[in-house]
Amino acid sequence: MQREALAALHRACFTTPRPWSEEEFSALLKNPGVFLLEETHGFLLGRVIAGEAELLTLAVAPGARRHGVGRRLVEGFADAARAREAVSAFLEVAADNTPARALYAATGWTESGRRKAYYRTPDGSRIDALVLNLPLDQHPG
Repeated sequence: MQREALAALHRACFTTPRPWSEEEFSALLKNPGVFLLEETHGFLLGRVIAGEAELLTLAVAPGARRHGVGRRLVEGFADAARAREAVSAFLEVAADNTPARALYAATGWTESGRRKAYYRTPDGSRIDALVLNLPLDQHPG
């Protein structure tokens, strides 16, 4: 996907956290350790630095959800991070994002912390972010 398509899909998927711009995607993709996984109706952006992986964002088109796209991307993230020698991974997810939290729980992620009032909603209110972790130094499955 080109940065324009990434930004457009991100806009279709997010209000909280706010969607990322074309320029933000372009800048991120230039960073060492950053990688992009793509499916027809979704993408995942991750990075690995010094043995630790971060799942930066996951976007699946609203009409394509609940068909395994997100799960394949999240499982692909773990494989890609291991291939880049990461031994652990983390992500942040809005505490009120129930579908994402269920996906992450189903793929082995566990809560390790909370960032109070981390995300700002379009109306100005705040939502906590949950910090989730996934060990990668164990054999999958």
